[in-house]
Amino acid sequence: MHEKAGHPGEQQQLFDTEAPPWELDDAERRWVATLVIPGGPRQEFDYLVPDALRPRLSVGQRVRVTLGRGDRPMVGYCVRLEHRAVGVRRLKPVNELVDERALLSPAMLRLTQWMAEHYLCPLAQVLDAVVPAAVRGKAGTRLTTLLSVPTKVAARLATLDLPKKQAAILQYLAASSEPLTPAQLAQRIGCAGSTITGLRRKGLIAAENRRIHHHAATHALVAREENLALNADQQLALDSILASLRSQQHQTLLLHGVTGSGKTEVYIRAIQEVVGYGRQAIVLVPEISLTPQAQERFRARFGRVAVLHSHLTDAERHAHWQEIAAGQVSVVVGARSAIFAPTPHLGLIVLDEEHEGSFKQDTAPRYHARDVALRRAAAEQVPLVLGSATPSLESWHRGQTGEYRLIEMPRRVFDRPLPAVVTIDLRNETRDHVWTGSISRPLHAAMREALESGGQVILLLNRRGFATHIQCAGCGHVVRCPNCDIALTHHRQSEIALCHYCDYELAAPTRCPECQFIGIRYSGLGTQRLEAEVRARFPDYAALRMDTDTMRAPGSHERALAAFRNGEVRILLGTQMIAKGLDFPDVTLVGVVNADTALHLPDFRAAERTFQLLVQVAGRTGRGPKGGRVLVQTFSPDHAAIRAAVRHDYQTFAAEELPNRQALSYPPFASMSRLVVRGPKEPAAREFAGHLAERLTAALARHAEHAARVLGPAPAPIAKLRGLHRFQIQLQAALPEPLHAALREAIEGVESPEGVQWIVDVDPLDMM
Repeated sequence: MHEKAGHPGEQQQLFDTEAPPWELDDAERRWVATLVIPGGPRQEFDYLVPDALRPRLSVGQRVRVTLGRGDRPMVGYCVRLEHRAVGVRRLKPVNELVDERALLSPAMLRLTQWMAEHYLCPLAQVLDAVVPAAVRGKAGTRLTTLLSVPTKVAARLATLDLPKKQAAILQYLAASSEPLTPAQLAQRIGCAGSTITGLRRKGLIAAENRRIHHHAATHALVAREENLALNADQQLALDSILASLRSQQHQTLLLHGVTGSGKTEVYIRAIQEVVGYGRQAIVLVPEISLTPQAQERFRARFGRVAVLHSHLTDAERHAHWQEIAAGQVSVVVGARSAIFAPTPHLGLIVLDEEHEGSFKQDTAPRYHARDVALRRAAAEQVPLVLGSATPSLESWHRGQTGEYRLIEMPRRVFDRPLPAVVTIDLRNETRDHVWTGSISRPLHAAMREALESGGQVILLLNRRGFATHIQCAGCGHVVRCPNCDIALTHHRQSEIALCHYCDYELAAPTRCPECQFIGIRYSGLGTQRLEAEVRARFPDYAALRMDTDTMRAPGSHERALAAFRNGEVRILLGTQMIAKGLDFPDVTLVGVVNADTALHLPDFRAAERTFQLLVQVAGRTGRGPKGGRVLVQTFSPDHAAIRAAVRHDYQTFAAEELPNRQALSYPPFASMSRLVVRGPKEPAAREFAGHLAERLTAALARHAEHAARVLGPAPAPIAKLRGLHRFQIQLQAALPEPLHAALREAIEGVESPEGVQWIVDVDPLDMM
């Protein structure tokens, strides 16, 4: 073993202790594997490759080694393999291989190296994120003994003097196209295991222990579906993608299509072209959109499709991964981690609903699947298609400046009109003392009309629970989480007060914990309270709530949507999981119960997220011949985001919002990073955050020639979370390179005080 970076304080030698490479003969050149080791130090390590392992070892495989003076057994990834001079250095040997074949291709290794540098994360940690735990753990496999006849034995079979049964065994095994287990061989020949053991002892049968899959990937059988006719907008979009495919060069295409414009059909037709070339396609969708409806559309056109989602077992995930790597699956559909699918013949990447925040990983490595997809598509010279009715402002700006090719699909299929959207000013409802509960008079009347005419209703409220806070009417005390700086939410079904951040819970209080006053009030509105109100107001119509509280069981999401699709449920209510990706022609009314839940958060993307959510949920109606409409309840009907959403007017929203971003040097006009420092003792966390900010300010001054700034440290919007006090530092610079260089320099070698933790989030989405 040899560390690539020297130890601090190591004495420098006056003269080289190794002979120059040109003075070494071949005997002094050895095969050296350079490893990164998860759970070990961040640097790379060199190990000697024994001659017996050299033919079987390749870059991208894992190996077993020992590390340090204590010879700790470790597993490392081989990231380089070189035949070079070793000199007088004493390198430890690689002990054994963990994987029979490489888990990472050279192209994927280059992608992970970029991720490590861009997101300031150890390469070993990136590699563990790219290779699923199910694959690393070889889930669904078992160690099996496989028997074969050595070549030199097979060559002299006719000359061997053996008993009849042993001769029959050898002849059968030699003729087999694949190795057999002892049990398989004994069953097919009809012999005892001892007879086979006797041949193994004579050296006439070779045995090898190998991990074999005992769980095959399942592929649901779906009725085949013919291609749908394309309208002019769809055909133009498809022609643009096909031209990029046929050029065999990378291009990023931004497909801006209104909800219901038929983007998925365009993706499918483009993928058919890719599959026709014998290549593979990756389709990324938000996890929430991986509904049976979406899965069936792809399987109905392509048959064997690997659908990767969080409800797969480890064995299923590993089996799919192996099929993809073997080129047996042409189409991979999955959430953000599917961008790492080991496709050997990649031809196209599609990222649907590209604006979705779920494409950003919230733990290290904190990558954004859109940026990784862009990097991978460029490296492998394939097109990247980004699709959305409400693109992120970053992607929209790149489309406007020509960095991406912008393709517009402004009309719905069959020329169906976009639904009419009307706002209900809750200020008037409250002022006139006519509003009780969560459903206003106009929304109640519209629901009654839609249901009585045979339609279905979707109600969106992006807040879980029954009451969003519990407060004493006597002393004003709010029941808060002791670990987090937020109020507890009342969940009526289990009669608990719950923290949605750390899962702290207590029995719902009947008296004020501070003054014991019995007049405690449960205020605010959550999906549980909305459900109770809907059932009370519309007892004759089946209602169903979809949020993370009700959709925890495997298959619950699919069963709920099937009930709604079949008409068993007439009113579907829930959080944002019902706002996207659903296509139900009988939905004639969508009601947004409170459009303001995220509008006024201390986040520069709050207006953008509100606009996107409103447009997306509005798009769930009017998809059938019955048409549809949308009612939006809000206390802020004059807000620019809500006014633009009412008109389905993305261009106006972007034109009003982008100048604000530019004036404040926010993305897409600047690069941004965020550091969060947290600790159990507030003074220690604050002091360390201040120390980091000083280092960052000094480093930015050295690296950033153009405008750059450090904001903070300041308490995070949620100042205490899971018992830890939180401070944040925000960095902005005109270009990403100096920002990343300054970050690397500032955090190099920094050690935090005991108990204080800190993270770096490059290109952050969550500002809370």
